[in-house]
Amino acid sequence: MSAYEEEIETAGNLGRRLGLNRRRFLAATTGMAAAAAVAAAGPMKSAAQAATAGNGVLVPPGKRGIILYTVRDATARDPLSTPLPSGFRAVLEELGRIGYKQVEFAGYSQHANAEGGANLETVEGARLLRTWLDDNGLEAEGNHGFIPGSWPLSQADLDRFKLHLEIANILGMGHVGTGNDPTGSAYKADWDVAAEKWNTLGEIATAAGHKLYTHNHDVAYSFLLDSGPLDAQGRPTRSSGIRRLEYFLTQTDPGKVWLEMDIFWAHVAQYKYTTYTAPDGSTQTQVFNPLGVVQAQTKRFPLFHAKDGKINTATSNGYDMVPFGTGDIDYKSFFSQMGAKGYHNPMYEQDNAPGGTANPAQSLQYAELSYKNIAKLRG
Repeated sequence: MSAYEEEIETAGNLGRRLGLNRRRFLAATTGMAAAAAVAAAGPMKSAAQAATAGNGVLVPPGKRGIILYTVRDATARDPLSTPLPSGFRAVLEELGRIGYKQVEFAGYSQHANAEGGANLETVEGARLLRTWLDDNGLEAEGNHGFIPGSWPLSQADLDRFKLHLEIANILGMGHVGTGNDPTGSAYKADWDVAAEKWNTLGEIATAAGHKLYTHNHDVAYSFLLDSGPLDAQGRPTRSSGIRRLEYFLTQTDPGKVWLEMDIFWAHVAQYKYTTYTAPDGSTQTQVFNPLGVVQAQTKRFPLFHAKDGKINTATSNGYDMVPFGTGDIDYKSFFSQMGAKGYHNPMYEQDNAPGGTANPAQSLQYAELSYKNIAKLRG
């Protein structure tokens, strides 16, 4: 092998360790981009360290979970029209058979012909769901449920929020949450208001025995507009370099507000949001490090969405969603290095798992494949 060929081979190996394909790695190996990419990846193990690394189970059996959004087609199916698992009861039975021990709800609606009817967002519906969970050895860990839109809180919103807390108590949940960002705004002032609101909601949830969490996609890790010249509406146009959700963490009480990182979308943010305009107008490079954010305050992240992605730089996100264990996200490193071993609850999710009429069994098939790959993780 020539010296040039050896150099290219070394680049390919290092790129794979960084989670980059060769083209992305070679593109990054000039100037500041190379330094940023290496820094984002964190410290690398030597060959000797890798050889002596532990071989323990990274996700214990009792922590293997799934968010029911992944199999939403199955809970929404008409049980009178198909032999496939349909409605909450049958789907929970199937997930228990596969081996899952935890579930995260994404609301409490199912097909009207399923046992219990269409809407189980009631005290009676929660009691029925709890029976099915217990029958199948499953634990409800959280829910992407109702977060009041009003602020200050309207009485109607407060009453519904308290109903969700009561339902969570019946189901035995340790956490209650939402699938939305605290605000969709890029501006610091709006995140300040969101933090005030979430601190209040977190106090209510904590008093009821739950950890309140927000679940986020890539845009929450984009840069906050908090400085520089103001626009015509008096809003800042530039950034100090802090990301939206990282700012939110600094403004909320760590004993009242928690986060659920979607690890796939955090890696999309790493791919998409690499530069910002500083207060002086210069363009600054800063590559997002999902693992580093968790390591810095790992107990602020009691739940994760364990969603895998295959690198595809032809798309705007840089990744395609795939079943867990079939993509390029380095979950072995993430779960072995995030700290607080045994504390976190990773929920398998795949937004595009439903196969539609062409493959109506696909989401549950992916759930079984992903469970097997989660169970195989060692580190």
